[in-house]
Amino acid sequence: MKNNPILTSLLLVAAACLAFGSAVSADAAPGDEIVTLGEDLNEEQRSALLNEMDADEDEVLIVTVSNEEEHEYLGDYISAGVIGSNALSSSKITILEDGEGLDVESNKIDWVTDGMYANALITAGVKDADVYVTAPFDVSGTGALTGLLKAYEASTDEVIPEEQKDVANEEMVKTAELGDEYGTEDATELMIQIKEAVADEDVDTAEDLRQLIDEKADEVGIDLTEEEREGLVSLFERMKDLDIDWDSVRDQIDSIRDNIADIVDSEEAQGLIRSFLNFFEEVINTVQEWFSGDDNAHFSAKPDNNSS
Repeated sequence: MKNNPILTSLLLVAAACLAFGSAVSADAAPGDEIVTLGEDLNEEQRSALLNEMDADEDEVLIVTVSNEEEHEYLGDYISAGVIGSNALSSSKITILEDGEGLDVESNKIDWVTDGMYANALITAGVKDADVYVTAPFDVSGTGALTGLLKAYEASTDEVIPEEQKDVANEEMVKTAELGDEYGTEDATELMIQIKEAVADEDVDTAEDLRQLIDEKADEVGIDLTEEEREGLVSLFERMKDLDIDWDSVRDQIDSIRDNIADIVDSEEAQGLIRSFLNFFEEVINTVQEWFSGDDNAHFSAKPDNNSS
C-alpha cells in the first residue's frame, strides 16, 4: 500500500533527524560550528554565503572542499557533467546535545534533497546537529556531502573509513536517481524503510535482501526494474558489511516517526487540517445541492483567506 502522501512529505522533512548516525566525540562540544566552503567560490560569493549562514569567519572552523575531492568520491556513481567543474555548494554544521537528532535545511540545491543528505550521513555515521546546505545559485548539491563528511572529521578528530564515505555517496546518488524516476519522496521513503527493516530483521543472504527490497518497494508503490533492484542489493550488501550501529539507526527512525506525530498533533497542523475539512465540507454540500436539483446552486467553496 502506498504511504499517506502528507505523512510522506512530512517524513522527507523530518528525515533530516537521521543525519548523524554515531556519537560525536568529546572533542566536539554542543554549540560548536563548522562551515564548509566550495573552493571555487569567488570572494563576493564566499562573503555572501558566510553572511547567509550567519557565520563569523573568525569564530568558526572553516574547511574547504575542492572539485577534485567531489570527483574522487562521486566519480564512480555519477557523470562528470552532473558533478560539474567547480566546487560551490557549502554548508554549516552546528553540533547539538546527544540525542537531539539533526535538522537539515537546504537552499538553492536542486537535485539532492534534505532526506537524501540525511540518509547518506547516517550511513557515514554521524548524528546530533543542525545542518544547512547552500550555494550562490542553483546547483545539484552532490558535492555538499563531501564537505559535510570532511567537516565531521575536522570537528571530531575522527576519521570516517573510506569505504563508509564511498557507500554514503553511492546511496545519495542512487536515491537521487530513483527520485528522478519515481519522485523524491517515495525514493527517500524506500531507503528509510529498507534501513528500518535491516535494523529489525535477520537479513543473511543476497536473496533475503532482494526479497526485503521488493517488499518495501511494493509498500511504497515503486515498481523497480531489475537493474534498480540489483543496484540496491549491491548497495545494502556493502552497507551491511560496514560498522554501523543498526540499533542506533532503529532508534533514530523511531524518533522521526514520533516527530511526525508531534507535527500532526500541533495546533498549527490541526488548524490547517480544520481549514481543509471545512473546505471539503463546503464542496460536498455544493455537490449535494447540484444532485438535489437546486437550479440556483453554484460552486463557491474556497479555503479561508486567513489560512496559512
